[in-house]
Amino acid sequence: MAVKIRLARSGRKKIATYRVVAADSRTQRDGKFLETVGYYDPQTTPKTFQFKSDRVAYWIKQGATPTLTVKNLLKQDRFYEKQEQIDKGAAPESVTLERKPERKRKPKVHKVKSSD
Repeated sequence: MAVKIRLARSGRKKIATYRVVAADSRTQRDGKFLETVGYYDPQTTPKTFQFKSDRVAYWIKQGATPTLTVKNLLKQDRFYEKQEQIDKGAAPESVTLERKPERKRKPKVHKVKSSD
């Protein structure tokens, strides 16, 4: 069974929040999942997200692959750097790396088609 760590949509119409879940890759986006390992709320400013880092580490060690969005969130949270320090022998409570700031994105420019 191929396990992915991915987002499962929740919330109401046009106000989406997401649960970060470990799920079989063959199931639907909002279908069955194995475990909830966090949440992500893109509606707030700045965007909020929280992970159970020990459970994410467990699933990754079991062979789960995070999707692109979840991988970017983990990088922003410096999850991989924290795990590297824990693997070297540091206590999980002593690892204090601050979250990276949210990326600044340029606003989309709408191209106007010229009518010739």
